[in-house]
Formats: sequence, structure tokens, C-alpha cells
Amino acid sequence: MDAYDEGSKARHLPAGPDGSLPEGPASAGSTPDSTPCADQESTNQESVGQESTDQESVPQHHDSQAPTVQAPGPQVSGPQAPTADPPVPVPTPTGIASLPLRSQIVAALALAVVAVVACVHLGMVFLHVAPSNTVTKQHGRAIDDWIYPEFEQNWKLFAPNPLQQNIDVQVRAQVRGADGGITETGWYDLSALDGAAIDGNLLPSHTQQNELRRAWDFYIGTHDNDNHPVGLRGDLSQRYLRRIVVLRLDREGAGGKGAVVESVQVRSRTTNVPPPKWSEEQVSDTPVLRELPWWTVPEEDVTDARTEASAG
Repeated sequence: MDAYDEGSKARHLPAGPDGSLPEGPASAGSTPDSTPCADQESTNQESVGQESTDQESVPQHHDSQAPTVQAPGPQVSGPQAPTADPPVPVPTPTGIASLPLRSQIVAALALAVVAVVACVHLGMVFLHVAPSNTVTKQHGRAIDDWIYPEFEQNWKLFAPNPLQQNIDVQVRAQVRGADGGITETGWYDLSALDGAAIDGNLLPSHTQQNELRRAWDFYIGTHDNDNHPVGLRGDLSQRYLRRIVVLRLDREGAGGKGAVVESVQVRSRTTNVPPPKWSEEQVSDTPVLRELPWWTVPEEDVTDARTEASAG
């Protein structure tokens, strides 16, 4: 076998009796020089076919599934790259927390004082309206001093027989003018003045609605029909009513400019509310007057009245 045959992978056919290759359809029309080329060509085709078969048997990896090696360095954001969490905003403190430490302490103390006063007030009002008990018997004086006269509770609106009278509180005064003379004013209907201020006012103040009326009720409840004080609150109710009427007189300019109120006298004018037309009830329409004695006005009441009038 020659060197060409040794290096070839082609199959060798048996030689003839004389050592030549047998003739066949493939070699009948070919020359001796073309036979090795044909064998080599067929061998190469078989090799190519074998390699293609081997390639088909080996699973191919797509580019998207092939493992990739990432080089060190900054990561490039993409569909597969992890994204960093956005920064969480820090909430800005509001209210007391936004104040400096010293201001926070002052505000906290102020809120604590307000809370304590509110709790004490609610407790006093509850004990005032509650039925008589051990606490009210032992501390009734302190409760009354806290409640009267500004926070007195009146439940007549819910009584079976509510008030059916109109009560007008009126006052007159003796004033000392700029020339030193004493003159007496006419009657000022303070209730009518309050009514005129309320009429047409969508948001009337508590002072216009209740201050004078409650002061008169306070006085009546602590005095008998002869105007003698009953109990320990008689003097307090008198001073409270006197200060209110002096303030109103100063507001109305009683006696003229520069006049000083020396004494006052208060009276009530009570008239019954007429019954409806369909009622058979008969009531008197004659006013009932109740005059109180003259009260000397101390200098402190006049000063306080002018201070409150200038502040308002």
C-alpha cells in the first residue's frame, strides 16, 4: 500500500487477480489518475456528513442562555440589572416637634396647665349640678366660689313649668358732674338695650344674652323679698350686680362727659307673657316692680368700669 492509501480513511476494495482494481460503474469511465481524487472526495463528504451529524447531536446554546462573564466595573442598568431603591424622604417635623427644645418645654408646660384647669373646671361643674353628696357637703364653699357667678348652671329651660314672664332690669344713678353738683338720671332699661343689640345679630355674644339676666337671677336667689341676704353669697351677688350696672352706665355716658357715678339703684319690671288666643287662662298684664335700695359705688368699681370700657 502506498503512502496515499495509508493517510486515507477511504474503504479499500479487494484487488483483482492481476493486482488491479475491479472495474465497476464508478470507475469504468474514469482514468487511473482520477480514481484517488474520487475516493478522496467521497471520503471528505462522509467526513462532512459525520461532522454535521455530530453538530446536530450536540445541543446548541442560544446567546440569551449562554453564560456571560461580567467584567469588574460599574454595572450598566438594563432589563436584567438590579435597580437601587429610591431614597426614603425624611418627614419634616410639625407642630411642637418643629420648635426649639426650650420652646417645646414651655409649650408642654402650658398644655399641661390648660389640661389641669379644664379637668378641675369640669369636676367643679359636675359637683355643682350633682345631687348632694359627701364631697359637696365638705367642700361646698370652694365649689360655690369657683362656680358663682360666671359658671352658674340653670335648668329652668327643662322645668315642667318654664318661665312665663318678661323681666326687665333697669337702673338709675346719682352722678357728680364736672362742676361738683349731684344729679339723678332717669331709668335706663338695660334689658331693652341688650335686646336691641341681639335683634338682627346672627351671632350675639354671651354677654349680651345672659350676663345681666344671670346676675339678676343670682341676686334674687340669694336675697329674700325684703332684699336681705340669705346665706354667704348675698354680698357677692350684690357686688356682682352693682359692678355690671356701673359698667353699663359708664358705657351709656350717664350724667354726661366727665360725670362720676356716686350711687345706683336697680329695679326689675316683671310682666306676664300673654297666653295664646285659644287658651282660657287669664293672667294680669299689670307690671310688677321691685326696687332695690340705693347702693354707694366704691371708687374701685368706677375705675374698673372705665378700664373695661376703654379696653372694649
